[in-house]
Amino acid sequence: MVLTACKRGDEIILPRNVHRSVLNALVLCGAIPVYVNPEVDQRLGISLGMQREQVAKAIKEHPKAVAVLVNNPTYYGICSDLRAIVKMAHEAGMMCLVDEAHGTHFYFGGGLPVSAMEAGADMASVSMHKSGGSLTQSSLLLTGPDVHAGYVRQIINLTQTTSGSYLLMSSLDISRRNLAQRGRQIFHQVADMAEYAREEINAIGGYYAFGKELVNGNSVFDFDITKLSVHTLDIGLAGIEVYDILRDEYDIQIEFGDIGNILAYLSIGDRAQEVERLVSALAEIRRRFQTDGTGLLSQEYIDPQVVTSHRMLFMQISAVCHSGKQKVWSVVNL
Repeated sequence: MVLTACKRGDEIILPRNVHRSVLNALVLCGAIPVYVNPEVDQRLGISLGMQREQVAKAIKEHPKAVAVLVNNPTYYGICSDLRAIVKMAHEAGMMCLVDEAHGTHFYFGGGLPVSAMEAGADMASVSMHKSGGSLTQSSLLLTGPDVHAGYVRQIINLTQTTSGSYLLMSSLDISRRNLAQRGRQIFHQVADMAEYAREEINAIGGYYAFGKELVNGNSVFDFDITKLSVHTLDIGLAGIEVYDILRDEYDIQIEFGDIGNILAYLSIGDRAQEVERLVSALAEIRRRFQTDGTGLLSQEYIDPQVVTSHRMLFMQISAVCHSGKQKVWSVVNL
């Protein structure tokens, strides 16, 4: 998407919490990021969506930018006001690109947030392998009517193998067929499981499984109710600690844990009994491992300053590495 929209020196408006593939694209094409720094929920320590006012400000201050990129939803299920952002971008003559990696189900669920294509976005990357049931590495790239499909194919040919995996492609087609026939029913069941889990986890005490109550009409314009995100600091455990305990003590592999939260990614392969196992395990973890939380870290967000392009930085680091100072590369990768 980025390589389609941008060439060297072009500006692109995007949130700071973009996927690393976006930053890699900036290295490849030489575009310059204009960051719209997301608001951070102080209690949860998570990045929220793009505020309309901040997007409008960025567009006004950078009228020659070629595109606006939006994460919708975020890993935690936070959604921006996508329709408004698309409208602002198009009125300024910019493309709107959507990282919809975690939003496959938006196209099939009643009561779920608006999908990128329904909101009028120009392009959206949809990771079918995350919530759609296809094999890992298989995804869809959706394009709107004003995007030249032939040019997009040329860009894809620059970045992907000419020997495509028929295993991955067939898994996409099988998953697409399944969702076309049963998608609404499937994701309605997933949403019901997640809502049930939220109620049960919050009833345990100490945990906070957050949901639609976060919606404020702007930085949290909507919430993906299929995401089961749980704040853990109130039981004195970091999210990554709970993640490790679930895996090592209870044989439950969830999506991830960070400083203050865990995320259980519910999708079409999950059943009610697995949700019950997770709820029971969390209740037991609280009983066995709860502490007072003294000394726990809190997340801090520092506004970045753009002083050079990602491409220029990459080239400078490469030059240093080629001169024999290999340790620099390891530090940068971290």
